[in-house]
Amino acid sequence: MRFAKIISLLGLLAMTAVLIYGFTVGDFFVEGSQLMSMPWGIVSLVDLYTGFILFSAWIIYRERSLPVAILWTVAMMTLGFFAGSLYAFIALQNSGDDWRKFWLGKNA
Repeated sequence: MRFAKIISLLGLLAMTAVLIYGFTVGDFFVEGSQLMSMPWGIVSLVDLYTGFILFSAWIIYRERSLPVAILWTVAMMTLGFFAGSLYAFIALQNSGDDWRKFWLGKNA
């Protein structure tokens, strides 16, 4: 479980760094429109949001509170795997080193 916590923290740090970089150096709307004009840009976004939806489904399944699950889902759709890494880290911390509780949450 320790390795999973390290991976989730590394994901959180990496996403923090690239989000700061993107928002301070890049132009979201100009670069986003360029991305959407390219076939592989569209493929990449569909792939990314498919992952977001699957991860969000896991969050909804394991959370006790639907409003909390919805907030995490909104965070996933807007902040990407910054939110996913943070969610996974918190879930790992709250699991008490029990993998079943980590994966199943309220259903464990």
